[in-house]
Amino acid sequence: MVPSLSAINISFFQPPAFLMVGIPGLEALHCWIAIPFSSMYTVALTGNCLIMLAVRRTPTLHQPMYYFLSMLALSDVGLTLSTLPTTLSVLWFDYSFIGFNACLVQMFFLHFFSVVESSVLLAMSFDRLVAISNPLRYAAILTNNVIIGIGMAIVTRATLSLFPLPFLLKRLNYCPGKITLSHSFCFHADVMKRACADITVNILYGLYVVLSTVGLDSLLIVLSYTLILHTVMGLASPKERARALNTCVSHILAVLVFYIPVIGVSMIHRFGRHLPHIVHALVAYVYLVVPPVLNPIIYSIKSKPIREAMLRTLRSRGQG
Repeated sequence: MVPSLSAINISFFQPPAFLMVGIPGLEALHCWIAIPFSSMYTVALTGNCLIMLAVRRTPTLHQPMYYFLSMLALSDVGLTLSTLPTTLSVLWFDYSFIGFNACLVQMFFLHFFSVVESSVLLAMSFDRLVAISNPLRYAAILTNNVIIGIGMAIVTRATLSLFPLPFLLKRLNYCPGKITLSHSFCFHADVMKRACADITVNILYGLYVVLSTVGLDSLLIVLSYTLILHTVMGLASPKERARALNTCVSHILAVLVFYIPVIGVSMIHRFGRHLPHIVHALVAYVYLVVPPVLNPIIYSIKSKPIREAMLRTLRSRGQG
């Protein structure tokens, strides 16, 4: 139960809880909307867990490319679990409150797994660059120790970049009448707008995090594919060119599925203030729900070794 706002000393106010919303204007249909959302969450968790199990149990998939794919699946599971409890509680049970500290924790992990996913996609582009540009030394360059080091660097980078965000929000004085969020989960850009204080530091640091992580990663991915194309165009046979580019299709699709919604969310939060609330909500859901759903589908369709390993894993679980 949230205390009466009139009874709280507002000289420095931090709300006991925020009020989340589902899809504005469609509150009467939330129970029906919850069905496809639950289905998408189930597909995302099942598909990504299946990829991780398939890679772990198949010795022939113990290769750098599939290790990075497992990292991508793990980040998708984390991203899904970050929003699932609050989104389904709003849609299924019409329970809209989230405690202030719980909101900050959810915000940290939501952005953490987004940065991790962006970093993993960058690592996967480096993997493709090495495989195509220097195939004879591929295994020598991307050893198990190097892959472990990359994984640790990704986690460290995300943690150090996002660790200050909850503390920057906790120092703010909030408006008692502005406790309603724009989504069924906590975004940094959304939470800071509930404050009745100067949020310049939050804006600048948030921009720095976006540019130094997702922004930098996207530029390096473009650079990687520029170098890949340069290498592929130097191959004599058109058949070899097609074969080399075909190994990149799944990754390119995963990059597009992740970065297009990220750009959409960033643009809307900064320049789309006058757009209807339902547009903000739908773009945010696309950003957080669609990539974890589509990535297992993309890789199971485009990668025969992954598809066969997933099917073997399913059969073995069914027989067990």
